[in-house]
Amino acid sequence: MHITVIGSGYVGTTIAACFADLGHKVTAIDIDDDIVATINEGEAPIDEPGLDDLLEAHVGDRLTATTSYDAVPDSDVTFLAIGTPSNADGSIDLTTLAAAAEATGEALADKTDRHLVVVKSTITPPSIASTIEPAIDAGADGNENVEIGMNPEFLREGSAVEDFVNPDKLVFGTNSEWASNRLHDVFEPLQDDRSVPIVDTDPATAAMIKYANNAFLASKISLVNDLGNICKEFGLDAYEVMDAVGLDDRISERFLRSGVGWGGSCFPKDVAAITAAARETGYEPAVLEAAIDVNDRQPGRLLDLLTKHVDVDGARIAVLGLAFKPQTDDIRNSRAIPIIEQLQDLGAEIVAYDPVAMDPMCNRFPDIEYAASAAEALEGTHGAVVVTDWDEFATLNDEFDEMETPVVVDGRRIVDPSTEMTYEGLTW
Repeated sequence: MHITVIGSGYVGTTIAACFADLGHKVTAIDIDDDIVATINEGEAPIDEPGLDDLLEAHVGDRLTATTSYDAVPDSDVTFLAIGTPSNADGSIDLTTLAAAAEATGEALADKTDRHLVVVKSTITPPSIASTIEPAIDAGADGNENVEIGMNPEFLREGSAVEDFVNPDKLVFGTNSEWASNRLHDVFEPLQDDRSVPIVDTDPATAAMIKYANNAFLASKISLVNDLGNICKEFGLDAYEVMDAVGLDDRISERFLRSGVGWGGSCFPKDVAAITAAARETGYEPAVLEAAIDVNDRQPGRLLDLLTKHVDVDGARIAVLGLAFKPQTDDIRNSRAIPIIEQLQDLGAEIVAYDPVAMDPMCNRFPDIEYAASAAEALEGTHGAVVVTDWDEFATLNDEFDEMETPVVVDGRRIVDPSTEMTYEGLTW
């Protein structure tokens, strides 16, 4: 099949490369000339394991990138993979997605056979009928051959390629048997060696499944962090407690690691968006609001532990880990951001280190110091906080001896504490 993918950000680039790897012909479309050029050179515009290899293998053969929508009417299906950032009130900003939807409709205005436009972007259920469908219809000038579907993504940064290849489910939201069959055909190669559960439903329900999925996981993490905070107050190890809780098959052991909280491009935005959408109907989602509140408090609790041992005003403090999670350079909603802000408010001299995320964080905080290694970041410091659980932090040992005062507050249970350091675990 010939697939066009509108938007070459994190999701768009990943699915374009993965569709090409499944054997489809793919045209990636983006308005940014630099991103298009980068993809056509066989390089990923984002840091994601395995993505460069796929682009190198398929660019120029089954995958090309362009700024033109000319390929859309000649393709079999079009995926909209445009970001939906948050407004100040937590609701999603559909401006860019709606513009791309209208441009896609314009490209399909004269198409005489059926064409499926699939929303891959995360959008609230009401916005399909209120915003996206009218935008496509306006561009297509009412062409009834253009249909809309919803195929939410469940890709985790740092393992997006693996998640695409081995999904735990595929959700197809369509309004006709033809559209459903078209999506089944697109993903049929994934079924060659396995049986992936497929949920066939309508577009609005498909959109809600994505929000419910992320809201549940975010709430689970916040509940675990809340329980972990209680364990800390009791002098107990939350990880020992949760290891036992995870044996209950109604709960499972996944997402039971307490720590400094969740961040990234999905959980914060999606929980805020579905909360804002619920409020618009007059419903107050108390559990989701509590999940956000617990998450927002975790960075402050980490710094409270630090200030128990260090007078932070004028002290040199190392921040280890800037990305919101390992295996990515994404700093969106990273817990390092509020930690750095609060350390600045306390008068600390900050030196930061991350294996891949220092450049984007430097754009956010140009005035703090960045080290070339964890060892360099720790040297001469009066305290250190661990924010991201990069594997290399688990191997640190003698490096802590170079601290002026070896006080370490671990937000991810990644450091192996020595008897020579003052060590505090956030929830253990």
